[in-house]
Amino acid sequence: MIEARELTKRYGHKAAVSGLDFRVEPGRVTGFLGPNGAGKSTTMRMILGLDLPSSGSVTVNGRRYQGMVWPLYEIGALLDARAVHPGRSAYNHLHSLAAANGIPRSRVDVVLEQVGLTAVARKRVGGFSLGMSQRLGIAGALLGDPGILLFDEPVNGLDPDGILWIRTLMRSLAAEGRTVLVSSHLMSEMALTADHLLVIGEGRLLADMSLDELIARDATDRVEVRAVDHHRLAGELRTLGGEVTLEPDGTLLVVGVDSATIGELAAAQGHVLHQLRDVTSSLEEAYFRLTEDSVVYRAPVPA
Repeated sequence: MIEARELTKRYGHKAAVSGLDFRVEPGRVTGFLGPNGAGKSTTMRMILGLDLPSSGSVTVNGRRYQGMVWPLYEIGALLDARAVHPGRSAYNHLHSLAAANGIPRSRVDVVLEQVGLTAVARKRVGGFSLGMSQRLGIAGALLGDPGILLFDEPVNGLDPDGILWIRTLMRSLAAEGRTVLVSSHLMSEMALTADHLLVIGEGRLLADMSLDELIARDATDRVEVRAVDHHRLAGELRTLGGEVTLEPDGTLLVVGVDSATIGELAAAQGHVLHQLRDVTSSLEEAYFRLTEDSVVYRAPVPA
């Protein structure tokens, strides 16, 4: 388990992380979300002792990570897939990590097979693609067979097969009772992978709840309608008290009138419908609602 209490990191007068309180529990995948500059990487670095908190604390299984004698047995992490000497082979890189942490050499072959790199184990890492480097970084995280795993943007550079693989891997690790914390900017992938979410913005905790709770919070039920005479139907739906938005392609987005009522109205008024479906809120929509005031780097929308 990972636990943060009033975790704060300042650089001069700027607080990169401010008073974070959270627990990452075993047995589930916890997604770590937030805009660029929100403090995710800084938080992960403090968990691993690479940065020291200005105040507050973060512990791994009740202890500071820095004091662990064999750290890779406790926690495995992928923060930067390219942080490997390019002249080393994948095998030698993992062997050096194993030797430094008292891990049997046999584990190197096991994790290379687990991440699908056995065929290129003796090739120099400098020639690896980003996706291959990601797989090697994940192998390093798994090397000590730890109970806690941290992954920072692990799907970067992976092809669709690789994305499915890492998703399945993370969920299987959590199912074994391990603690899994993963950051990502891909909302669609987090919706398929995470059980619980931590969302931060400008260094502060915005949400600490299950995936379903976050999506359901402030969710708005909508109905999507396509009709031959969409202008007339829009007026009739507004008369019923619906909020109707006309999209450029003629689709009506309706709030306040359910799909059954719309279907009955269409039948009674002779409307020809090409589409009538309920639209459920997505993680992406919930995330944008939550973080809209916390985006630091926002580019202007093209005209």
